[in-house]
Amino acid sequence: MYALLQRVRSARVEVHGAVVGQIAQGLLVLLCAEQGDTEQQADKLLAKLLKIRIFSDAEGKMNRSVQDVQGGLLLVSQFTLAADTSGGNRPSFTQAAPAAEGQRLYDYVVEQAQKMHPNVATGVFAADMQVHLINDGPVTIPLRIAPPGAASSP
Repeated sequence: MYALLQRVRSARVEVHGAVVGQIAQGLLVLLCAEQGDTEQQADKLLAKLLKIRIFSDAEGKMNRSVQDVQGGLLLVSQFTLAADTSGGNRPSFTQAAPAAEGQRLYDYVVEQAQKMHPNVATGVFAADMQVHLINDGPVTIPLRIAPPGAASSP
């Protein structure tokens, strides 16, 4: 699974002009399931999201997690993170999980996140979404938990 984490002061997702999810301080997480991903990759990714220390402590060092700061998680499906841009000028998305499997894994991550963290908001899977954010820092971090048998890279 791929994720792009953005530390935000605030973020929201709109669909057809209506806000469907929003958070104050926390993490905006763009999330993509790849072919071959399972709940095991989803669990590892979620554990990392909740514990990664990218929020500042009293000395200004990145020593605090989203849980430590009681921040929000805004989870947004984003199949384009699986883009292969190695050939030509049009990206290929063949590494992304098929839509039904992608939605199943996205819903799984959301469900697990809601069990483990008190402040979880979401976008709408496969919708035309507008994402608004105030990136804090800016801090943007790629995260990948590779499917079984695949090489891991950011």
